[in-house]
Amino acid sequence: MAFGDLLEQVGSTGRFQILHVTLLSLPVLMMASHNLLQNFVAMVPGHYCSPHTNLSHFQLSPDDTLLVTVPLDQTGKPQRCQRYVTPQWHLLTKNGTFGSGEQGDTQDGMDVGLQGCADGWSYDMTERSSSIISDWHMVCEMRSMKQMGQTIYMGGVLVGALLFGGLSDRYGRRILLQFSNLLMAVAGTCASFTTSFPIFCLFRFFCGMALSGLGLNTFSLIVEWIPTRVRTVVGTLTGYCYTMGQLIWAVLAYFIRDWRWLTLAVSLPFYVSFLYSWWFHESSRWLVIKNQPEKAIKNLQSVARFNGRREEGEKIDLKVVQESMKKEMSCVHGNYTLLDLFRSPTMRKMTLCLSAVWLSTSFAYYGLAMDLQKFGVDIYLIQVIFGAVDIPAKVVVTVCMSFIGRRPSQSGALIVAGVTILINQLVPNDQQTVRTCLAVFGKGCLAASFNCCYLYSGELFPTIIRQNGMGWVSMMARVGSMVAPMVLLAEDYIPWIPGVIYGAAPILSGVAALFLPETLGSPLPDTIQDVEDRGSGRVSKKEKKEAIILADTQSNLLKQAT
Repeated sequence: MAFGDLLEQVGSTGRFQILHVTLLSLPVLMMASHNLLQNFVAMVPGHYCSPHTNLSHFQLSPDDTLLVTVPLDQTGKPQRCQRYVTPQWHLLTKNGTFGSGEQGDTQDGMDVGLQGCADGWSYDMTERSSSIISDWHMVCEMRSMKQMGQTIYMGGVLVGALLFGGLSDRYGRRILLQFSNLLMAVAGTCASFTTSFPIFCLFRFFCGMALSGLGLNTFSLIVEWIPTRVRTVVGTLTGYCYTMGQLIWAVLAYFIRDWRWLTLAVSLPFYVSFLYSWWFHESSRWLVIKNQPEKAIKNLQSVARFNGRREEGEKIDLKVVQESMKKEMSCVHGNYTLLDLFRSPTMRKMTLCLSAVWLSTSFAYYGLAMDLQKFGVDIYLIQVIFGAVDIPAKVVVTVCMSFIGRRPSQSGALIVAGVTILINQLVPNDQQTVRTCLAVFGKGCLAASFNCCYLYSGELFPTIIRQNGMGWVSMMARVGSMVAPMVLLAEDYIPWIPGVIYGAAPILSGVAALFLPETLGSPLPDTIQDVEDRGSGRVSKKEKKEAIILADTQSNLLKQAT
C-alpha cells in the first residue's frame, strides 16, 4: 500500500478535499493585489512646481499662475521639475491678460533663469485622491524611490522564500501558513497607516515575506492532501485564483482611490484567513516523516469522518501508516543540498537552463505588469485586460504542453514574448492602441511561460532533490522580479533601453530552454542517476503501471483545460 492509497481510503477527493482546497485558495485571490499594489498606490500624478509664495498676493487664475511660473517642455506641456526663478509677468502681457502694465515690462529683455521646485509641487489628483508619490513627494530627484519601493518588496519575497521554505520543513506547513496570514494582515495594516516612506518600505518588505510563506505552504498543503491524479488539474485551478485576483484588484482600485484605504482593504481579508486557518489539518505525510505517526493517524481519521468514511478511517493504525510511507521515507534518506543541483553534468546544465527560464520570465513579466501608466490607456482598464489575458494564455499553453510537449511550449512562449516586446519598441508612441495590444499579448505569453515553468520544472527535478530544485528556481524568479523595477530607471537616460532588455532576456532564455530534455509521457525521475541516464540517452527502468498513470493524468488535464 502507498500513501496515495490511504488518501483514497479516507475519501480521495471528498468533501474535506474540496473545502480544504477552496479555503486555501481564497487568500490567493488577494495575493495578486499585494504583488501589483504599487501600480495604484504609487501612481505618479501629473505635477509641476508650486508657484512662488509672493504670487498669493495677486488674483490670478490657475492657468495664469502656471503660465508665469512654469516653462513649457518640447511638447508644449508644463515642465515637471523646473520653474522660473522669478515670475515671468511679460508672458501675461503677450497672452493679453495685462495691457501694457508695469509687471509685463519688468522682465522684457532680461535672461530667463530656471530653478528647481523650491516651494514643492502641485499635483493633479483627478485619477487618485492620494498616492505615496504625492504624499511623500517622490518626483524629480526622488523619482527613483518608486522603483526602490517595489524592489524592497520583492526582496522581502526572496527572503521569505529562503526562510519559510526551510522553516516549513522543520516546523510544519500549517503553523507557517498561520503565521504568514497574520504577518500579511498586520504588516499590510501598518503599511496603510505609516507616515514615512522608509517605514512604509519596511512593512512592505514584511508583506513580501508573508506572500512567500503563503504561496509555499498553501501549495504544500494542497498537493499533500489530494491524490496524484488530480494534482495538475487542482494546481491549474489554483493558479486561476491568482488570475481572478488581478481582476478583483482592478475593481478595488477603481472604487477606492485613497492609497491608505486601498492598502488596508487588501490586507484585512488576511485576518479572516488567519482565523479559519486553525481548521486546517497538518500534512500527514510530513508528520510521518517527522516521526509523529500518531498525529498523522489522528488527522487521517478526522478526514475520513468528514468525508463520511468513519469505518475506513478506523482501520488505519500505526502499522498501516508506516507501511504506506516506506517509499516516501526511502526517498528522503541521504543528505542532499543545493550543491547537488550542480555536481553532475546533466543536472548542472538542466539547473542553469531552468534558472535562466525562471529569472527572465519573472523579470519581463513584472517589467510589463508594474509600469501600466506608460501605455497612455486608462490604468484601470489596462489592469483588467492584463489580468484577463492570463485566462486564455494558460489554457493555450496547457493544451500545447499536452500535444506538442513541454520543451517547445516553454521555449516558444518565451521567444514569442521577447519578440513581441522588441517589436513594440518600433511602434511610435502616438499609436497607443497598437502598443497596448502588443504589450498585452507579450504579457499573456509570459503568463503562459509561468504556467509551464511550474509543471516542467517539477517533472525535470528528481524526487530526492525536487524541493531543493524548486526552491532554487523560485529564488531566481525573485531575483528577476527585484531587478525588473530598477531597469526602468535607465529610461531617464536612454528611453528605449528598458524595452530592449525586457525583450532580449526572454529570447535568450527561450533558446536555453531548447537544451532541456522533453518530459511529455515520461515517468518522474526519482534519483539524480535517473536524470543522468535520461541526459545520456539511456532509459531508466520504470514500471508500466507508472507510465499508464502518468498518461491518464495528462489526459485528465487536457480534458479539464478544454
